[in-house]
Amino acid sequence: MKRNQFIKTLGLSSLALSTKANFQPSASFQGLKIGLASYTLRKYSIDQVIEIMKRLDLKDVCLKSFHLPFDASPEELKNITDKLKSNGLNPYAAGVIYMKTNEEVEKHFKYAQNAGLKMIVGAPEHHVLAKVEEMVKATDIKIAIHNHGPEDNIFPSPASIYEKIKNLDARVGLCIDTGHTFRLKQDPAAEFRKYRDRLFDIHLKDLNSQKPDAENMEIGRGVMNISLYLQVLKELKYDGIIGVEYEKDADNAAYGLTESIGYLRGILRMS
Repeated sequence: MKRNQFIKTLGLSSLALSTKANFQPSASFQGLKIGLASYTLRKYSIDQVIEIMKRLDLKDVCLKSFHLPFDASPEELKNITDKLKSNGLNPYAAGVIYMKTNEEVEKHFKYAQNAGLKMIVGAPEHHVLAKVEEMVKATDIKIAIHNHGPEDNIFPSPASIYEKIKNLDARVGLCIDTGHTFRLKQDPAAEFRKYRDRLFDIHLKDLNSQKPDAENMEIGRGVMNISLYLQVLKELKYDGIIGVEYEKDADNAAYGLTESIGYLRGILRMS
């Protein structure tokens, strides 16, 4: 059996056990905090997200607006995050949130504040960064700016983010998206090392190629060096969340997410 096939088999076997709650999150990921970018489950209700996360022994979640609506009242926002917490989950951030105007920046920081979140994963435009820093200072909510790859004229790469934020408040940092970084023909592991001082969050993906039009795959089926990324993050003692963002087959994403988490457990058990 080839190594990738073996790891995948081991991972899926581990996953079958995880549905019986035999895993403890701290042990199953060897100290790394692997969580969920809820965009993965965008076609699922918040109750389904909770159930899937509990079955997979995932604790940490970055909530997309499908699950934490922008137009919800402050009371509704708090009710959603309280519901997650009462189920043993940690809604640590919201995003990705786009911000084109100062008014949008203020609105979205207040949204995160009302939800009781400690961080926003954001995509602000350059001209609102002064307002972003102002709101970070006013609310003590961090922002991790997300890169979006070769099609993005604002923040395509981790370097493009760092150059704009390096002199801003230390609570302004990066969310490195491994897939978008890889499509730029850059090595995510090297980017983790370069920007570790401002690395607040990670979106973990696997792709079928390194081309700009690469397609999202179940983690372990693509060509990205997932094992290396995890090893480097352990070496760096990265203490943020590694949010799995599986974008393929939105209507049935629970299956691909399940395989991806099983693969990650398999990789870490062999490392």
